Amino acid sequence: MKFKKIAKILLSCVMAGALFAGCGGGDKPAPKADDANKTGGKIQLGMIAHLNATEQKMDEIFAQIEESEKVPLTKYTVKFYDSLNLMQMGIESGSVDEISVYDSVAKYIVANNEKYEFVNDKELKVFNDNFCFAVRKDDAQLKADLDKAIEEMKADGSLDKLVKEYITDVDKDKVPPAVELPMTEGAQSIKVGVTGDLPPLDYVNADGKPAGFNTALLAEVAKRSGKNIEIVDIDSGARAAALSSGKIDVIFWAIVPNGDKMPRDIDKPEGVELTTPYFKDDVEHLKLKK
Repeated sequence: MKFKKIAKILLSCVMAGALFAGCGGGDKPAPKADDANKTGGKIQLGMIAHLNATEQKMDEIFAQIEESEKVPLTKYTVKFYDSLNLMQMGIESGSVDEISVYDSVAKYIVANNEKYEFVNDKELKVFNDNFCFAVRKDDAQLKADLDKAIEEMKADGSLDKLVKEYITDVDKDKVPPAVELPMTEGAQSIKVGVTGDLPPLDYVNADGKPAGFNTALLAEVAKRSGKNIEIVDIDSGARAAALSSGKIDVIFWAIVPNGDKMPRDIDKPEGVELTTPYFKDDVEHLKLKK
């Protein structure tokens, strides 16, 4: 995992150099998003790739919601990114005007990067998602084991405690702490795919060690299910393929939109099942400060 993190950093440096160098040298400033990207009045919106929706499908969904709910969403055109890191590179290079993230993630980004600020759009407040594990449909027993562990944690208050300790009550400008996963000799091992770049929900630190809420939750699930958990660091856009191919057994986070505004299968491709939710968060947009 450590080598993959190093490779990601090198790739980011190469891409950043290409973005700033362009075709005519590095002294040309990146075009302003407000001038370059609002084609026909549209706001280019960066978004982490969904498991079961394309950019075109998201534009269609926005149009349907605007018609039925009178929420002005057709002002956006969606651009998917395979990771949060790439999405931040996109907005900082001027490829998109705003990025769509979750409230906990937005607060972390703003606390750690003075370039960003919240988009104060009250109409976005109606959108929030439940976070679940995703497994293959034929892994019914694994889903049942995960559901049981989550429900037990809800019932005894330990899930709320983890959310407070690692998400809601943390110092947003501090790196999430590393958490050790328990290992039981002879126990069944399952591979869990984490993106590692959605702090404080899903984080892998610079040393390649999983940290924060994701590993705290998985450590508790391991104890309750009697399984050993092996974490696999993977980009958001590669999660569905990794699950279907058997590279991983579980996707750490997939979402189910609350209410009936968004399709509930946005992160549920054919052949995939989602567990009972373990966390809920609101959708927020960020932009660069003027």
